[in-house]
Amino acid sequence: MQSTPAYIVNGGKPLNGSVKVSGAKNAATKQLVASLLTDETVVLGNVPQIGDVAATIELLRGLGVGINQSADEITINPHTIKNGDVVSAFSRKNRIPILLIGPLLHRFGEAKIPMLGGCKIGARPIDIHLDGFKQMGAQIECDGNCYTIKSKQLKAAMIELPFPSVGATENLMLAAVKAKGTTTIANAAIEPEIMDTAKLLQSMGAIINLEANRTWVIEGVKHLKGAEHQVLPDRIEAASFGIAAAITGGQVLVEGACQDHLLSFLNALRRVGVPFTIKSDGIVFGSASNYKPITLETDVHPGFMTDWQQPFVMLLTQADGVSIVHETIFEDRFGYTQSLNNMGAKIQLHSDCLGSKECRYKHQNYLHSCIIVGPTPLKASDIEIPDLRAGFSYILAALMADGRSKVTGVEHVERGYEDIIEKLKNLGADIAVA
Repeated sequence: MQSTPAYIVNGGKPLNGSVKVSGAKNAATKQLVASLLTDETVVLGNVPQIGDVAATIELLRGLGVGINQSADEITINPHTIKNGDVVSAFSRKNRIPILLIGPLLHRFGEAKIPMLGGCKIGARPIDIHLDGFKQMGAQIECDGNCYTIKSKQLKAAMIELPFPSVGATENLMLAAVKAKGTTTIANAAIEPEIMDTAKLLQSMGAIINLEANRTWVIEGVKHLKGAEHQVLPDRIEAASFGIAAAITGGQVLVEGACQDHLLSFLNALRRVGVPFTIKSDGIVFGSASNYKPITLETDVHPGFMTDWQQPFVMLLTQADGVSIVHETIFEDRFGYTQSLNNMGAKIQLHSDCLGSKECRYKHQNYLHSCIIVGPTPLKASDIEIPDLRAGFSYILAALMADGRSKVTGVEHVERGYEDIIEKLKNLGADIAVA
């Protein structure tokens, strides 16, 4: 996918109409990897045409996997895969290579994975992943640029994660479905995207069950078959367009938005005073003349999602009073706020835990809480996007600001949002590619 150099946004126009939410990036990319667990054809539908999907397809093709793409449907023929060595060309592009460990071990007994990349939002160490593989009998070496993982046959294990890591849960799940014996992953992540991947794996023949207290129980099988699967709608994109309607004074039907996946987000919107209506085909998000400040804390699912935090901060800059946001998932996810302050927002960062939830970053001097004073009008500015989720927040800031903004670094937002320009234009935004 060819990235565009910049977006030019003339703000101050309300967004109205309807927009169809695309398939979830955080499910589609993982399910492309899951297809390597079989030698038979896997067909994925509702796959978003975004940068991270394109990078994942490129990675799999580099391994020799046959892939055909038509609109939002992708057909994967994994039987042509050549080896378990992920070349360094994919180093630091995103974090997908680490999820290849299980499928590659099951095929070749060895996986070579380059160091990881992704958004600059914190350290995001992979120790939790590797410790789980060690418990399953894998041997791991690292030369500073590449991980080499070996195992002739992964065995089942009782694994308790120190934190409900999404990536580690997915990684160990992909390993456990063909490991020898029954694996238990306790204190695991249970996000909708993980549930969706579990549905694909079950369709492929896996024996996988979510039990009480965030525990996955997976009985290993010798063989998985091909399957067809529709990727669930992207709850991050749905929330982003909902907030876009609220802060521009418009009303937008987000087609495909699923209430079940958005409960904590919708509760937070209601506390702020944003009107919304649940429909059979999606959710209608509206706007109000004034908004109330709130205290908000991110958390693992079913709590308030960390990827909703950035657009929600934009909403809170327009609330009448003092709001507090406590980020408990990543330690460095407020770096984007400086550019917002330059546009007129009043956001202060703090290292204290300004909330009641248990937090891994207590007394560690990370700026992981913020105080937002509003409402503040924003003025147009030239801004550079630092990462994916901050990217949509910057577009939101430009949409509500008075004047013409130039937004660069748009390759970050194109990693996760499909046809973002056309979708916004169809809602009435004055936005164009420079």
